Amino acid sequence: MSIDQKMYVPSHPLPADRTGILTAFQPGTRTLAAGFQAAPQFRALPVDIVLEKDVPVVLRDGVTIHVDIFRPVGTDPVPVIVAWSPYGKGQGTSASVMGVFGLVGLDNGIVSGLEKFEGPDPAYWCGQGYAICNPDIRGVVDSDGDSVLWDRQEGRDCYDLIEWLAEQEWCSGKVGMSGTSYLAVSQWFTAAEQPPHLAAINPWEGVSDVYRDLVLRGGIPDSGFAATLQNNSFWGRNRKEDILAEAEQYPLMAELWEDKIPAFDRITVPAYVVASYSNTLHTAGTFRAWRRMASEQKWLRIHNSQEWPDYYDQSNVEDLRRFFDHFLRNEDNGWERTPPVRYALLDLQGGDHVNIGAGSFPPSDVAATKFYLDGRARTMATKVPADGAMAVYTVGANPDTVSFVARFDHETVMVGYPKAHLWVEARGSDDLDLFVLVQKLDAFGTPLQQFTVPNQSGMIHDVTERGASILRYKGSDGRLRVSLRNVDEAASTPDIPAHSFDRIEKLAPGQVVDIEMDLLPIGLVFHPGEQIRFIVSGRSLLGPMMPGAAPYVPANSGQHVIHTGGNHASYVQLPIQAGQAAG
Repeated sequence: MSIDQKMYVPSHPLPADRTGILTAFQPGTRTLAAGFQAAPQFRALPVDIVLEKDVPVVLRDGVTIHVDIFRPVGTDPVPVIVAWSPYGKGQGTSASVMGVFGLVGLDNGIVSGLEKFEGPDPAYWCGQGYAICNPDIRGVVDSDGDSVLWDRQEGRDCYDLIEWLAEQEWCSGKVGMSGTSYLAVSQWFTAAEQPPHLAAINPWEGVSDVYRDLVLRGGIPDSGFAATLQNNSFWGRNRKEDILAEAEQYPLMAELWEDKIPAFDRITVPAYVVASYSNTLHTAGTFRAWRRMASEQKWLRIHNSQEWPDYYDQSNVEDLRRFFDHFLRNEDNGWERTPPVRYALLDLQGGDHVNIGAGSFPPSDVAATKFYLDGRARTMATKVPADGAMAVYTVGANPDTVSFVARFDHETVMVGYPKAHLWVEARGSDDLDLFVLVQKLDAFGTPLQQFTVPNQSGMIHDVTERGASILRYKGSDGRLRVSLRNVDEAASTPDIPAHSFDRIEKLAPGQVVDIEMDLLPIGLVFHPGEQIRFIVSGRSLLGPMMPGAAPYVPANSGQHVIHTGGNHASYVQLPIQAGQAAG
């Protein structure tokens, strides 16, 4: 990639609320005895653990990073699991991480505080015969160099770390990776570099295309969480990448953004991928990476909550250990008989089903079914309306949405990838930012929602009322700037349109264009009498992804027209499971 496209801003030292008991630079080796507690609120260590702190590792370009290694006491070689992210390796006991646990309703006592934020806990894994490596990556805290954000550079750096770990006398030569969010994304990039000693990966929800998932989803410059990530991470002594300036400078697909997409066809290592339907930051990227990676041995589990409670749930930790035991310790434990896909079906009224086994996603008995919109009746059905009609809203008015509903007379299950094919027109403007949402309604027309975290307090209601969509599931959404509607046929499938984002095609007055929009995958059960609602709007229907992120204000004006029926048969395509009625 041309280095000239990268932009940087000065970084700053780790602030007090991001500092933990292991943050201080103190190279050396010591033993943490069984019963050790980082602080009273954290879990005590069940076994003695050797801590090698601030070990220098020199990367191929001469940059030195520092790592903390937690490993079992003894001389038997053990496999090691890497947790790669820009979050300080000593941050597990910091006020910021404890605050995140409090926000979602997790007890800090489920971890030791020695783990990296969003990473595996040494207290558990060392007790099971594994080492944990927590690096301060390039440019972070006391490590040299300038940091980058979700980039192939990180893959090369982690390759070097993995090969260094494999040579250590305490290591068996088998290395794995695990973690959620940033720690998941780094695994796509690392695995694509094919380090010889990387034996298995466990990406637990993470974007897989910085342009399409983080800064310009649907071609829309919604930088709310990107700003949070850039401004509240990558603390260090040098410079950090300025992803916000890059998004402004390069609003179309460029070499810079291509370098922030992993080479999926080079990911061949065994992979246990974990996803959800509800993470508006990570869902699209996790499913995309799982679909496109070349690994012949790959498993997908789709859960019904949020990544942090799911990652630290004890039964899920034990499930992950079976995977790593098989590939890092060569144990014949039957893992290979695990269904390739285990998916969830959301009821949104307390009746979710999880760990439903299948050979693929969507399951083989799912059929893509078109529900055609009727702009006059504001309904949708499997039959095309004979007459054309328009559904119109004025930007900034109340209402500023148009909705279409259908009622199910029989039990109906949807599991897979929805998409929208719409005929649209802009009046008083040459472009549209469009936002769509598939929403479940009860038999009386009331929207059904579901918190994804244990905390369901009054505060979390407030936080998620107009945002923090990762914490409360309200339905499957999609978005698109219509001038960037060109479809990349090579990257698309019949269920999942992919846009090239490499050209701008403004609308002429009176021009009606057809667009395709991808929505997040779904797994929903509709009981007899319940309804589905499809919403189109010129504003974000879910608000910011994360708590505290700035809301996006679209540059819309005039009127948006959705043409339906006749020669402009707009539809929503929904994945209906066989044997389930579609209306």
